[in-house]
Amino acid sequence: MEFKDYYKILGVPRDATADDIKKAFRKLARKYHPDISKEAGAETRMQEINEANAVLSDPEKRAAYDQLGKGYQPGQEFRPPPDWDAGFEFSGRGFGGQETADFSDFFAELFGGLGGGRGSPFHTRGGRAGYQARGEDHHAKVVLDLADAFTGATRQVSLRAPEVDPQGHVVLKTRTLNVKIPKGVREGQVIRLAGQGAPGAGGAAAGDLLLEIHFKQDSRLRAVGRDLYLTLPVAPWEAALGAVVAVELPGGAVKVRIPEGAQSGKQLRVRGKGIPGEPPGDLLLDLRVVLPPADTPQAKAFYESMAREFAFDPRGRN
Repeated sequence: MEFKDYYKILGVPRDATADDIKKAFRKLARKYHPDISKEAGAETRMQEINEANAVLSDPEKRAAYDQLGKGYQPGQEFRPPPDWDAGFEFSGRGFGGQETADFSDFFAELFGGLGGGRGSPFHTRGGRAGYQARGEDHHAKVVLDLADAFTGATRQVSLRAPEVDPQGHVVLKTRTLNVKIPKGVREGQVIRLAGQGAPGAGGAAAGDLLLEIHFKQDSRLRAVGRDLYLTLPVAPWEAALGAVVAVELPGGAVKVRIPEGAQSGKQLRVRGKGIPGEPPGDLLLDLRVVLPPADTPQAKAFYESMAREFAFDPRGRN
């Protein structure tokens, strides 16, 4: 996927104000709108202009794009890093499926899942004089340690919300919240913080803040729902003869029985030893038999003895 430089497409500098972006978009729209333009490729050019404007005219999308796109050049191969959008606070305004489909794969990859919907409904009472509107819900992704799912925790979460300053520039405002993480929380679960969204109008209630939980990448463990997946290295004698081995998990060590004659690729399920919950998840272990190296004369002699003593052809087995 190629990186798109939206500033270059609109012909504005990266520190352009909201008014600068609006003027540039209108000027280009008058030139390339397919209903009036005689320029070659006007329709394709207008699609690019609309996409760039959709991002740069929205303070939230622009702030996220600026953070993500530092150091990239137009056309450069690009893949967003995992959880790149963690810690950004977005309002309820989002891009629907059709709007995302109208733009490029680059846009869809970055912004297709942001915003969380179309915002909170308005509620009116008593005509104009008594107008009230509940505040809009806000959304954010937070990344936690997997251990928090085993024990529960209270964590300080810092969120960055974009605002437009009096000069028309987008700036990030940071706020920090103490968030109670429940024991047994799952990947993708949403924690609702009442009243922490946008303020209401006319004395109406504030919106809520919806925190979507994700776990930090772990070199050993992978969570799917409440189940945990782990590749478990075992010695040849443990696989051949069977053994009981300890598997370290965030909630403490679990003893697992390796069956006699186990082979690499065999999966063991240990019920109830995944992430706690009602019911708890399972622990699924993919066995990987690891051979000790023949890096000493004694080890080499041992392997030579095995080659002589065992009538074993791994390629001749069914």
